[in-house]
Amino acid sequence: MDEQISGLPSTILTSIGIARNASLIDVTDVRIAGYAQQITLRLYRRTMTSEQLPVMLYFHGGGFTRGSIDVADYAARYLAQHTPALVISVGYSLAPRFPFPAAPEDAWRAATWARQHAAEYGGNTRQLGVAGHDAGGSLATCMSFMARDRGGLSIASQALFGPMLDPTLTRLGDERRLGSDITASECATCYLAYLPKVSQRVHPYAAPLESIRLAGLPPTLILTAQNDILHIEAEKYAGNLISAGIQTSVVRCPSVSHADLAEHPTALLEAVRFFQWHFDERQKR
Repeated sequence: MDEQISGLPSTILTSIGIARNASLIDVTDVRIAGYAQQITLRLYRRTMTSEQLPVMLYFHGGGFTRGSIDVADYAARYLAQHTPALVISVGYSLAPRFPFPAAPEDAWRAATWARQHAAEYGGNTRQLGVAGHDAGGSLATCMSFMARDRGGLSIASQALFGPMLDPTLTRLGDERRLGSDITASECATCYLAYLPKVSQRVHPYAAPLESIRLAGLPPTLILTAQNDILHIEAEKYAGNLISAGIQTSVVRCPSVSHADLAEHPTALLEAVRFFQWHFDERQKR
């Protein structure tokens, strides 16, 4: 049997590993008060450890208008198992029913809940990271802005998978040349639902790429996909962070689509290594 398995592609092997280890992860759903409605947090934690683990908030993708914690299950389990960490997957409110600022304010409430209650689930918010894919990548970095501006939370690191960062859509790649699985039209539709007021589209919590106040943000890993019109703006944001003195790494995954990036083995492994390093550094202080 082992000889047969060893011949499988790495992506399939990774999936088998997650399936085998599913029972090693405790999963708990918690309902909390959000900005405009109750939201669900899904907590993932290794069962075979009694130590206080770092905490990671994870935000699913879906262009601010769709997606769910169910869709994010694979990435959340992987990060919880391999970092390891207490991963809190956030079921934030979706547009157009709940436009900006509902989603980022839900993220803030999730972080506040984690600060108050993570210890009950074996988490240590003195080591707090944020991560997300697509719209979730935007919310992750928005969470870092909010923690810096509002205080009360200290974010150790952030990992952004193919983030949506520019509502002006002026830095998109050529969808045909890149063979992108998402289009400029789709992005425009999502932003229109999420940011119905023109003034919202330059707010730093909605348009991180337009922000000129980047000092004080945490060390950042930006993961992009080659076959994705969003990789140009994400890498531009990385350059802005570097110029602002923020420790930043960029990894572009070749021959990968936008949708596949959140579950891509290379991207997830890079994120695990990144968080392990920065959580360890925070613990030494």
